[in-house]
Amino acid sequence: MASNQAYPFERNRYYPGKMLTTADFQAEQSYHIEKVRFLNSLMYGSGIVCGCGVVNLDDLSILIESGVVIDGSGREIIIDSSLVKKLSSIEGFDNLTSDRAALCVRYKEKDIHSVYAVSHKESDKEYEYNRISEGFEIFLIDEEEFDEGFDIESEFLQKESIFSGQNYEGFITMPTIVCKGRNVKARLEIHKLTGASAAVSYKGTLDIPNFTSPEGTQQIDIAIDDVELDEGEVYTKDFWMSVQDQAGIESNVILRSGSAAAFENDKAINAENSFAMKVRLSDESPTSLIRRETGKLSLEMRTAVTPSAIKLAEVDLMRTDSAYVIENIREVAKNQYIDLPSQVGIRNDYLEFFVKDVDISAKTEPAGAEVSRMPVVEAAPPSELKNVATGVLEIPLGRDARAGDIRYSGEITHGLGSGNVYVSIGYEYISQDQALGASAKSTVYGNPELFSRQNQQLADAETAVRVLNDKGSFVVAARLLRDVDFLVLTYRWVAIKFPSGEELEAADYYGKSISAKTPTVVMRPRENYYFGVQFNNMEACSITYELTAPGSGEISTDGVYTAPSKEGVYEIRIYCSDMPMVCTYAYAIVKSTASEGDAGSIEEQEKEPIVKIPDINL
Repeated sequence: MASNQAYPFERNRYYPGKMLTTADFQAEQSYHIEKVRFLNSLMYGSGIVCGCGVVNLDDLSILIESGVVIDGSGREIIIDSSLVKKLSSIEGFDNLTSDRAALCVRYKEKDIHSVYAVSHKESDKEYEYNRISEGFEIFLIDEEEFDEGFDIESEFLQKESIFSGQNYEGFITMPTIVCKGRNVKARLEIHKLTGASAAVSYKGTLDIPNFTSPEGTQQIDIAIDDVELDEGEVYTKDFWMSVQDQAGIESNVILRSGSAAAFENDKAINAENSFAMKVRLSDESPTSLIRRETGKLSLEMRTAVTPSAIKLAEVDLMRTDSAYVIENIREVAKNQYIDLPSQVGIRNDYLEFFVKDVDISAKTEPAGAEVSRMPVVEAAPPSELKNVATGVLEIPLGRDARAGDIRYSGEITHGLGSGNVYVSIGYEYISQDQALGASAKSTVYGNPELFSRQNQQLADAETAVRVLNDKGSFVVAARLLRDVDFLVLTYRWVAIKFPSGEELEAADYYGKSISAKTPTVVMRPRENYYFGVQFNNMEACSITYELTAPGSGEISTDGVYTAPSKEGVYEIRIYCSDMPMVCTYAYAIVKSTASEGDAGSIEEQEKEPIVKIPDINL
């Protein structure tokens, strides 16, 4: 491990008569060398640029392919030709103590080209090296001793422990900021801590207000059975959900109280009873969020201590007291290949064979499967005005139309069906617009006589509309206020359908209701619980939560209730934000001795939700 800091940079300042010494020339070289390495580490990071594959030739030998590597200090390591090496001849082999080794490369300089030193009397060296060769060194180290580097902690991801035992520990990880209308995942991670033979099982339920699971619910059931890992191995499983595009800036992902249980070899281990992961809701795109997160790291964090060696492969050995055999060469699972601008074209061509729009409702992949997913921009559905229609109609005048004459249009069907429909018409004409420098269409609703002085092409006429409610059509009448030379009048009509009073009440409320998925819950003081809502005979809509009495605890906008510190029974009113008359109630029984059995017994006893429905005159 070495610090990358090569700044602040200093360069020579030249002036007439300056005496240049060895230190000046070294400073000149160092300035340019360190500047390039600084930019390499900042722009590219560390990892493999190309090549450097490792192949097992036989039981004793390996082939290291040519390639380019950039180490943590930004130094270029160039393996200019493929190397064939016996494993026992590589530095560090004799110091291996385990059967799993890491094959690594690191930067190494070497002085070359020995020449006679003219001023050797000053340095006491008759010969000096005239060049520095920038090379590399291949070496072996026990895999567990290889330093993976310094992981920079990020506030972009949050992690909560869900269980811990003697052999395993589990976590849930997800972003602290999510994008409205997009997909996001929570990741389950299980780490094996020891080499003991043991299997782990876990179950729990996540309540996800403001999210939707692939099944269309607001909960995710986590269940893993008898997963057995080797020491240091990590099991992962992803749970996808959609972020609802609703108002609000914050939500929660909650481990439902009393839902979690964990076992090692069928023996219960410590599992978290409940937690709440706060998530911020953003209108930004995932690309914008990630760009901001990765860009805000300070220079000190970016140039923090990093490994000077790059791992090329992992080697499994079969060793005896007097010999060894190369059992397997494994590619590094987390090998970091550096993305180069020159590879964008071919990378995109290859990516087309794997990228598909994310559909989280599709069948879930097998546990532990890793699938490449790309962010999807989902087009919003087109706006539909189901109760509005428009069109153009013509009223023929004939050649002898005079002031006071009344003309009628034919019967026009507006397409909104029978019922209470309002129709408005406006005179439509084409005139020369000086601002546009071309002909423009205009429509005058109301009395066109008010605009006749501005445009002599207007036909002054009174109009009336007769709506045939039962037939779903209308007729327009026009009486001329002055003589005109037109043969036909053109009007733009707009029809709007209004439901009747009976239709308003029946259509909006009849048969529609909501209910709390768990209308009564037993809780401990200051414990959290998410009150999910079930929609009956209606589509999901925005929900508002409120407490009916002061001192009843706290309720967030997404339905996460926090019990007060005082025991008692507390009431929560839940209603549709746009239809407050559609509502229900939930109850929290807060007591210090609450247990999982108490909560279960309440739910068993109350099969029917407790619902208060105000009187509605239908």
